[in-house]
Amino acid sequence: MDKFASLRAFAAVVEENGFAPAARALGMSRSQVNKLVIALEEHLGAQLLNRTTRKIAPTPGGRALYERARAILDDLAEAEAAFHDEQDEAQGDFRINAPMSFGTMHLADAVADFMTLHPKIRVEMVLNDRKVDPVSEGFDITVRIGEPLDTLALIDHRVVEAKRVICASPDFLKAHGQPESPEDLRALPCLHYGEAGVAEYWKLDGPDGVRDMKINSVMCSNNGEALRCAAVKGLGLAMLPTFIVGADLQSGRLNSVLPDCQASSLQICLLYSPNRHLSARIRLFVEYFYERFGDRPYWDLVG
Repeated sequence: MDKFASLRAFAAVVEENGFAPAARALGMSRSQVNKLVIALEEHLGAQLLNRTTRKIAPTPGGRALYERARAILDDLAEAEAAFHDEQDEAQGDFRINAPMSFGTMHLADAVADFMTLHPKIRVEMVLNDRKVDPVSEGFDITVRIGEPLDTLALIDHRVVEAKRVICASPDFLKAHGQPESPEDLRALPCLHYGEAGVAEYWKLDGPDGVRDMKINSVMCSNNGEALRCAAVKGLGLAMLPTFIVGADLQSGRLNSVLPDCQASSLQICLLYSPNRHLSARIRLFVEYFYERFGDRPYWDLVG
């Protein structure tokens, strides 16, 4: 018995909900698929599918076997893809997810350059600020900006710190004065990342340790670029990642304030499933991303 052929046939029947659609998906006859599944059941000495005139569904044991079989078949497919990628130029489909602001301001240009280097790779890039599940939603790579993960379900490749600064425009500082302590945030207009009335505090790390400082929020938004625009126009103080305001700090459109009392840094990470690590496309992109953004990224080159 060809175990891999039988596992493929069984998995296809479960995924396609029937022998006929499984046969079409595999490019085989219905009788061939049926014989492979029967051979697998006889080999294991157990019924794997409940067959009725209306539907076919896996038994509890069949469901457990399907989960293991799917993982084995995925690993085999990745190994085969990795082998062919090593022999030939990297190619194939590549799905990537990233936060909106980082995606539009930095990742889009980087992906375009990556595709120029590897013209046989086709990319689908999905940008949103929702925390996605890379595995269930089928992403090859997810760019995550936040606290590092502690899970065996995903490889968490930490690339670089995402520093955050409190900043304001020169006109704002001329009109309101330079803040001298975190307590000044209670009175000065602030631009808050989040929703109105929800946790209008900034967690600051200073000489006295970590503090939750109440702020005077005059504007809130769930998009950092919107807050950056308001800060440049002098509407208030903002606490934003340098990948959003780095160019403004470099040009003088914004000035950093309270340098001894800043928000803790986040991590820019690449997340991907362990069963995808053999793919040459994944390895190439991880290496490229680190070369592009690792060490000290260009948005932090101030002064």
